[in-house]
Amino acid sequence: MDSAASAADARSDGVQVNWNADGLVPAVVQEFQTGDVLMLAWMNAEALAATLRTGRGTYWSRSRRELWVKGETSGNVQAVREVRVDCDADTILLKVDQTGPACHTGTHTCFDAGLLTGEPG
Repeated sequence: MDSAASAADARSDGVQVNWNADGLVPAVVQEFQTGDVLMLAWMNAEALAATLRTGRGTYWSRSRRELWVKGETSGNVQAVREVRVDCDADTILLKVDQTGPACHTGTHTCFDAGLLTGEPG
């Protein structure tokens, strides 16, 4: 089965995703309870279909060129509560219940490396 077709089949409301030239879409991952932005990852149609089917954050590794399930090796799993598409259908938003740190560095969020502008807090 074509992976794009399986992702489309997994959708119940007919929303289409506008994949980039590499067949990918960025996925912003947000903590359901707090609203914290946890990480940014990439999804292909197969990753989106797996996420919708299993309820676990599943992504495409651009460096390893393979699917990966968040927490599969670390135990820091993401239980997906909502999956949304933005107004241009070129970005996915996942709202998750995060177990343990979301970042591979061991921190709660990948967005704590430094503040470029604004006030901390």
